[in-house]
Amino acid sequence: MAKTPLRLVSTRAARGGRQTSGPPRTAPAAVEPPSEEYLAEPVPLANYDRAIRAAVARASRGIAWPSLVSAWADWYWHLAAAPGKQMELASKAQRKAARFAFYALQCLQGERTPCIEPLPQDRRFGDPGWQQPPFNLIYQSFLLVQQWLWNATNHVTGVTRHHERMVTFTGRQALDVLSPSNFVCSNPEVLQRTADTGGANLLRGATLWWHDFLASAAGRPHTDGVTFRPGQEVAVTPGKVVLRNDLIELLQYAPATSTVHPQPVLVVPSPILKYYILDLSPHNSLVRYLVEQGHTVFMLSWRNPDLRDRELGVDHYLRLGIRAAVDAAVSIAGGEKLHAVGYCLGGTFLAMLAASMAGHGDDRLASLTLLAAEVDFTEAGELSIFIDDSQLAYLEDLTWEQGYLDGRQMSGAFTLLNSNDLIWSRIVRQYLMAEPQKLTDLTAWNADTTRLPHRMHTEYLRSLYLNNDLASGRTRFDGRALALADIRAPIFLVGTERDHVAPWKSVYMLHLYADADITFCLSSGGHNVGIVNPPQLQDGPQRHYRIATKAAADRYIDPDQWFARHAPQDGSWWPAWQAWLAERSGARGAPPPMGNGEFAPIGAAPGSYVLAR
Repeated sequence: MAKTPLRLVSTRAARGGRQTSGPPRTAPAAVEPPSEEYLAEPVPLANYDRAIRAAVARASRGIAWPSLVSAWADWYWHLAAAPGKQMELASKAQRKAARFAFYALQCLQGERTPCIEPLPQDRRFGDPGWQQPPFNLIYQSFLLVQQWLWNATNHVTGVTRHHERMVTFTGRQALDVLSPSNFVCSNPEVLQRTADTGGANLLRGATLWWHDFLASAAGRPHTDGVTFRPGQEVAVTPGKVVLRNDLIELLQYAPATSTVHPQPVLVVPSPILKYYILDLSPHNSLVRYLVEQGHTVFMLSWRNPDLRDRELGVDHYLRLGIRAAVDAAVSIAGGEKLHAVGYCLGGTFLAMLAASMAGHGDDRLASLTLLAAEVDFTEAGELSIFIDDSQLAYLEDLTWEQGYLDGRQMSGAFTLLNSNDLIWSRIVRQYLMAEPQKLTDLTAWNADTTRLPHRMHTEYLRSLYLNNDLASGRTRFDGRALALADIRAPIFLVGTERDHVAPWKSVYMLHLYADADITFCLSSGGHNVGIVNPPQLQDGPQRHYRIATKAAADRYIDPDQWFARHAPQDGSWWPAWQAWLAERSGARGAPPPMGNGEFAPIGAAPGSYVLAR
C-alpha cells in the first residue's frame, strides 16, 4: 500500500502569513513530519485485520460489538453471582407491581395521581391524553419498568464503572424503542390526530418517511424547502478573510460602532462542526452581539479535511490553526493582547495552546474564555461510553481506511446521547403526527457536518478522552509537557446544565488545574442552546444562569456546593460575560484597520472554507 503524503502549508503560512489568492497551496513542510508510528507500513496480515474491523465499524455505525458484548457479560456474570442483589431486584419488582395495582385501583375510584413521575428531561408523556385511561396505566407501567431496569443495571458489585454505564445506556436505548409513545395504538396524541384527519396523517407520514429515506440514501437530507445558507441566511455578519492557509481561514469582522475596545477577541470554534454556530441568524449571533458592543472580533474557520489530510494531527491544529490566528490577530490589532474564546473541542485545543504559550513566557493572551470545553476527561459524560480500547480500535481502523471520520458517522453518536428528542420524538412528530419538520438555523447548522482527519481524531480520542493525558501532564507540544497550572490569565468558564457532550461538572474541573482567577458561569440549556443564548430572546424562569468568581488564592469549592451557594439569575449570560470582557479590554478608541500589510483582506466573510462539503 502506498503511503499517503501529508498536505502542509508553506513556511510563510505556518508563521501566520496569508495566501493571496486561489486555493490553498502545498509547499515544503514547515512543521515536524509525522512520527514513524503513523507512517510505518503495516504488515499485510495486520492490514487484513484492520480492513475487517473497518467494515464491521462501518456496518455498526462505529459501535464496537466486542466492547458491548464484554460489558453485558461483565454485568451478567457478576449479577449471577450476587443472590443478594437478585433478591433486592425481586423485592423491588414486587413493590412496583403493588404500587401499580394500587394506582390502577385508585383510577377505578376516580383518583389519578401518578405513582411515578417522568424524569425532568422526559417530555414524551406531557400531553393531557396520557392522564386518561387506559393510557395512564400504559405509560405508568412503562416508567416503573424503566426505573426497575436502572436498578438492575446499576450498583452490581464487581462490574467496572465503564461497563456499568454501557449496560445502563444500551439497556435504556433498547427500552426506549418499546416506549408506548412510539406506537399508534398506545399514543393518545396520535390516535386523536388520526381520528381528526380520518387517517390522513398516517398516509402523509408514510409518504414523508419514504421521501426522507430516498433523500438520505441519495445523500440529500430532506429540508422541507427551507435553507439556512452560510453567507445568505446565516453567517452574515460583515467581515473579511485576512488569513488563509491549508487549515484555517481567519475572519475579521467589520466594526459596528465608531469606537471599539483596543484588545480584540479571537474565537476558536470546534473543528467537529462549522464555525457559524457562533454566527447564526443576526438575532442569534454571538459574533454580531460582540461587535455591536464595541469589540473587534476575529473568527477562526476550519477547513473541512479530506483524504489528503489523513496525517494532520493535534499539533497541526494548534500550530497552523490557533497560533497562526493569534499571530495574525495581534499583528492587525497593533500588538495588543487579545481575549481568546474557545468552544467545545476548540476550547480544549485553545487551553492546550494557552498552557504552551504560558510555559514559554508568551503573555499575549489577556484572558481565556472556555465555552462547554473540558480539560479533564475523567467524567466526560455519556460520550465516554463510546470510548475504550476496543471501541477506539474499530474507530481508528475505520478512519485509517477512509482517511477521516465522516461527519454523519460522528453525528450518530451524538444523536444516541439524546435519542428521545433527536430520534423517537422526531419519528412520532413527522411520521405519525405528520407535522412538518421545523428547521431552524441551529438544526440546519447541526446537519452541516464536517470531517476529522484520521490522525487528529485518533490522537484526541486516545490521548485526551481515554488516557486523560492533558490533565495528567503527559501531553507534549513544542518540545515541552503542557501544564495547565502555567496559565495565569483570568478565565471565564461556561458550562451548561443539560450538557450530554461536556457535562458541566467536568467543565468545572478546570478549577483543580489552573492557577488563575476563574469566573464560572452555569447556563441553563444544553451543549448548544445553553451557549447560543442571545439577550433578545424573551427572558423568564426558563432561561437562567449562575455565576461566581474564584480568585487564584481562594480555596476550592466542589461543584455541588457551588451550585447550592449561588442562586440562578433570569435571562442570558451574554451581558455578564460581555461586561467581564469590557472591564479587561481597555478604554475604547478608533477601530483597527481591516487587515494590514501582511494580512490584507483576500475576500469577504464567511470565506470559502465554510462553504466546502
